[in-house]
Amino acid sequence: MLALAFLSGPVSSVQARAARTVKVVKTKPAHTHRHARPHRRHRAPGARAVRMVALKSSAVLILDPKTKAVLYGKNAQAVMPIASLTKLMTALVVLEAKQDMAEVLAVTDADVDRLKYSSSRLHVGTRLSRSAMLHIALMSSENRAASALGRHYPGGTKAFVAAMNAKARALGMRRTHFVEPTGLSSANVSTPEDLARLVVAAERHALIRRYSTDRHFTIRQGRQHTDYHNTNRLTANPRWKIRLQKTGYIAEAGRCMVLHATVAGRPTVMVFLDAQGKFSRAADANRVRAWLARNRLAARG
Repeated sequence: MLALAFLSGPVSSVQARAARTVKVVKTKPAHTHRHARPHRRHRAPGARAVRMVALKSSAVLILDPKTKAVLYGKNAQAVMPIASLTKLMTALVVLEAKQDMAEVLAVTDADVDRLKYSSSRLHVGTRLSRSAMLHIALMSSENRAASALGRHYPGGTKAFVAAMNAKARALGMRRTHFVEPTGLSSANVSTPEDLARLVVAAERHALIRRYSTDRHFTIRQGRQHTDYHNTNRLTANPRWKIRLQKTGYIAEAGRCMVLHATVAGRPTVMVFLDAQGKFSRAADANRVRAWLARNRLAARG
């Protein structure tokens, strides 16, 4: 296997394409484009390779987090909008700031989406603990909760976004840039390689593992109870052993998903960006899981 090579260089612009193709942001040190050649897979001498079936996602990275070996790559250095995968960084900044998780935060009009005008089940005026806000932001991708978390950071949302970008730089995510904490903006961009770094870092936090993989969670809003469910249907599949997950979608980003899961007894990080079709990202994950299991069985044989 090849060790994962992370390239350097800041993001210079975003080119979100209207056509359903890879949405790539050009960067100075690398020349990624819509026809970028996928990385080649490498195998041990004598192992019988099983070919990867076609994946629907425009950009993919499959990584062994222990050895940092790239198991499969497709446009892994393409800079693209990442939608609500952003919330993994939001969670990381909140937890590493050591803020009081029991502190009660209020949802205000400032948390209403005026960019995409997306709906929300979290009412203006609702008061929840920081822990509950983080829970529904990770599990159900609740945008108002993520916005409230950013606003209640010391210095407000502007300081929070600065902390997000500083953490990205600290992790070596050199082609990543954030402008807000929800993922509603297509200017929040990254690459599969960078996102793999984020997944590995986020997985070290027990709360992120727990909240992102919970099946359901209920909050109280006034006299009413609101039930939230996980946006990732793979968490309900007993064949999967998922330690961390996050999904995302906006039109510019397509369907996105990251996973930290155990496959054939080994930890594996999976990143899927710009999958077309509601079920394509989950289908891609199932294809990769089967491919890994067959290759590892063949290698043992």
